[in-house]
This record gives sequence, structure tokens and C-alpha cells, in this order.
Amino acid sequence: MLEYKIYINGEFRNSSDGGRVDAVNPYDRSVFAKLAKSTIADTKSAIQAARNAFDSGIWSDKSREERSAIIKQIADKIKENSALLQELEIKESGSTFKKSKDDMFLTYRAASTFAKLALVDLSEVLPISKEGVSKNIVVHEPVGVVSAIIPWNFPLQMAMWKIAPALAAGCTIVLKPAPETSVSALELAKIIDSTDLPKGVVNIITGDAEVGEEMVTNPLVDKVAFTGSTEIGKKVMSLASGSMKNVTLELGGKSAGIILDDADLDLAVDGSAYAGYFHNGQCCVAGSRLILTNKIYDEVVERLKNKLAKMKIGNPMDKDTDIGPLVSDKQQKRVLEYIEIGKKEGARLVYGGGVPKGFETGCYVEPTLFADVDNDMRIAQEEIFGPVLAVIKAKDENDAIRIANASNFGLAGGVWSKDNDKAMKVARKLKAGTVWVNEWHLLSDSAPFGGYKQSGVGRELGLEGLKAYTETKHIHVDEILDRKKKFWYNVTVPQD
Repeated sequence: MLEYKIYINGEFRNSSDGGRVDAVNPYDRSVFAKLAKSTIADTKSAIQAARNAFDSGIWSDKSREERSAIIKQIADKIKENSALLQELEIKESGSTFKKSKDDMFLTYRAASTFAKLALVDLSEVLPISKEGVSKNIVVHEPVGVVSAIIPWNFPLQMAMWKIAPALAAGCTIVLKPAPETSVSALELAKIIDSTDLPKGVVNIITGDAEVGEEMVTNPLVDKVAFTGSTEIGKKVMSLASGSMKNVTLELGGKSAGIILDDADLDLAVDGSAYAGYFHNGQCCVAGSRLILTNKIYDEVVERLKNKLAKMKIGNPMDKDTDIGPLVSDKQQKRVLEYIEIGKKEGARLVYGGGVPKGFETGCYVEPTLFADVDNDMRIAQEEIFGPVLAVIKAKDENDAIRIANASNFGLAGGVWSKDNDKAMKVARKLKAGTVWVNEWHLLSDSAPFGGYKQSGVGRELGLEGLKAYTETKHIHVDEILDRKKKFWYNVTVPQD
């Protein structure tokens, strides 16, 4: 039985009240680890440690080169320990071996990318209108103490999406992983502790909504970085507004893929299955809506049905498994309830819809396909976060765009076509932060990521993601030193 403590000010501690929680493997609902459960007192202690570390300048005063080198240390240590981290992520989240192997690389890549971005001088000298009048300089300073709250679907990758840019900017941070997937984050704490990072710069705690609320409202915190559902994101924004904290929110999605009539259907069908069923659809950018015209509708639905029948449901540790368990009992129940809603709304269940035979002991749901879905149905408008794809019929290309944009969300979208020019025209009309053409799920650590509408506020990754952890300051250096030549001479100040 593995045991983990929380990480505060460079020390591994039990919770202040001795509380512990179980880590449950969704494959068979077995307990595989015991974790210290943070209290409000622990949360305040972690925030105070981050505050002290920031105010001391022990991290923010380091050179860009020094910060970069230590972030690179973290990246290299992640790579060295990737086998252990992968095993833990599979056990806690139900990620398949294939998916989690990529996650380890992407976690390493994110840290490596921000180690490089830490070297970038973000300051800028603005062009002047007239020589000898003034110099105007824009600088970006670390925002301060960051509270970061992450979801359970990509535990390590999401942790690094928060930790790496915060460190690159010179901030200190308190990270709270989701209760379902705290083990890998606490293992990450051990990795961070083995580097040259000063004490108190990164703190990793556990806990539920009560702890999260303290992190969002605590007056010592300068910024909140949250990834999760839109419902909770709205609450985070409301709570953070009390002290006008800097907020970045990466929230829900109901992303639509459009297959144009000229698309390569072999590519588009495989890609749409990947978009909708990767990690059981437990992705904020999942292509959970698929929009087709009459010309290709029946063929694509039949092809998708045949594709799902070939997917291997199994133990996520098995290298050949395509579909593993959902993350928890709670999530399994939620997905099954939405499937029943889809049936009652009148959508046609083409494939799946239940718990696969032989996997009743785990948190499994069959990959599920609904056809003849109206875009106003709940299964087309609400984020299910499970292996459920809704296929919607459109009259033509313009109608497909209209349907895709008829959503409260705007995180991602995709277009499948052999004609890149036509696909680009459609992509530009989609109201989404990321749009793929003949692809899905691929993200660049150097490109900004975030959503339109209720899919979030701000951007992560790339230079925009780095700047999100800074405050922008304009410094005006006036070069007119003769007071009689000042523009304000004789305007406000009485002259002798």
C-alpha cells in the first residue's frame, strides 16, 4: 500500500488533523494508496509558504537563465521517472497504457518548453514619436503567488501546464490536484524536491471544494489558475472577484467536428472516432458532436458503428487496450444517466449505451454512438465527459457551421476536407479557441490554448500563457529635463 504526504515549504507532512483518504483504481475499485488529506489550516500554511518565498525574492530575483536551468532539471527528472509516473496515472485515472505513455512525454515537453520560454525577455521598448522626448518601456513582472487547481483527466500534464509557466515567470505556486487523481501530483512533489528549486516555491496539497475555496479567496494569493467544469469555473470567478484576483479559467467544451462532403472518409471517420473516444471522451476538447450532410450521413454513421465494434475494452495496463474505465463511480453514473437522457429525447442509439459485459467490477461504459440528434437536445448541448458521440444532420456547409456555433461553449472544433482552402474558410467561421483541419487533439506547447464563450477566460501555453502569470507595467522615462519645456508648465503647478 503506497502512502503519500502533502508537500509544503519543501517538507512532506501529514495533514494537521491526521486525516487520510483512499486512492481508488477505477479498473477494479481497489484501494492502492493512502493520502494525507489537507485541511484549511494546511492550505493556509501552503499559501503562506508560497507568499514568503515570493516576497523573499528567492525565486523571482533569480536570473532568467537560473530559473530556466531549474525548470529543465524538473523536466529531466520527469523523463527519468516516467515509468513510475505512468503506472501511477493509469492506476488513479483509468488512462490506457497508450494514452498515458503519451502523457508522460507531453508533461516532459511542457516543462522543457517553458524552460526555454523562461529565457525570453518579455520587456519591450515602444517606438517614440520624437527623439529626445521620452522612452517608454513595457515590462512583465511575476504576478506573485498562484493558486492552481487542476482536473482529473490529465493529472500530470495539467499540473505541468500550471507549474511550468508559473515558475518561468518567477511566481510561486500552490497546486491542488483533483481528489480522484492526487497520487501522481504527490509523486511529482518528490521529483521537484530532488531538484535545486528553493523551498516554498512549489507546494502541492490535496483536498476537496473546501480547500479549493480557501485557495481562491485567500488574500495572500495574487492569481488563480483553474481548469475544470464551466459550472465550477463560474464559482471560482465569483469568489476571486472579491479581491479582484488575476484569473485564468480553462473550462468545458462541446466541440463539433464537421466532415465536408469532399473529405477522405477513411481519414475523417478514424479521426472523428479519435476525437470523440480518446480517453473515453474525458477531454475538454473532445469532439463530442459530429455534423454531417445528407450526402455522407448514413455511410459515416455505419462506418463509425463498425469502428466502435472493433475497439478493445480492457485493462488499462494492457498495451493493446483502446477503452479503459472512466475515472470513478461518480463519472460512470453521470455518463449512464446522460445515455438514458439521449434515449428519452428521441436520439437513435446506434451502438453501446451500457456497461460492457465482463467489466462490471470497474467503472466502465461502452463507447456509445447516437444518431439523428437534434442540436437542441441535452446530449448535444451539455458536456457529458464520457464516451458518447452525438451525430447531427446539416442541410449544407453553412448550416453545419451554424449548428457548430449554436453552443454555449467554444473550446475547440474541427473540419475534415481534402480542400484546405475550403476547410480554412470553415475554420475561420467556427467560434472556438482551437480548430483543427484534418486532425484532432494535437496541441502545441508554443501555441495559445483556451476558449471562447463559456469555455474559459485567458490562454495557457506559449508566450501568451507565460504572460498570463505576469503583471504588465509601463515605465515612462522622460528625457525633457528643462522644466520650462514640460507640457505641464504653467498648466497646473504655479510658477515663481
